[in-house]
Order: sequence, then C-alpha cells, then structure tokens
Amino acid sequence: MSKIEPGQVYRSCDPRGGPMIRVTAYTPGNSRAEVVDARDGSPLEPVPVKQLHDSPITATGRRRRAGYVRHHTGYPVNPDLLKGD
Repeated sequence: MSKIEPGQVYRSCDPRGGPMIRVTAYTPGNSRAEVVDARDGSPLEPVPVKQLHDSPITATGRRRRAGYVRHHTGYPVNPDLLKGD
C-alpha cells in the first residue's frame, strides 16, 4: 500500500456501488483514516486503513469486492457513476 495522505480519493470496490471518499486526516500508525464523501464533503465514519487499496485486483488476481481503491487522476471512475438516473 502506498502512503495514505489527506486529499486522496478512493472509490468503492463493492459491485453494488458505494460512495467515493476523500481522506481528510490520517496519522501514520493509526488504524483508521478520517474521510468525507468526495462529492459533497459530508462527513462519514472513519475507515479502517486496511480497506484502502492501491489496486482493484487482489494478490490472487481477482477483482476486489470490498473496501476502497485509490482513484488516480486520469483513470475512469466506475462507469456506472457516469450514467444518468
């Protein structure tokens, strides 16, 4: 896992969807990161850092179905988020 820093954005790995989150505070060594909804800034429950991943693929080659994967600038967001209601 790369270094967790305030400002990083993560998208949900849950196939049913979930919020995009932005890290607002993290102290190295802590087990949780403070986060807000990346779209509207509303506060969310702290997230265990073990749920924050760099890759959407596990070590065994499967797609992650839980936790959050880092959203890197220039990469597409979950295509379902681009669809209108």
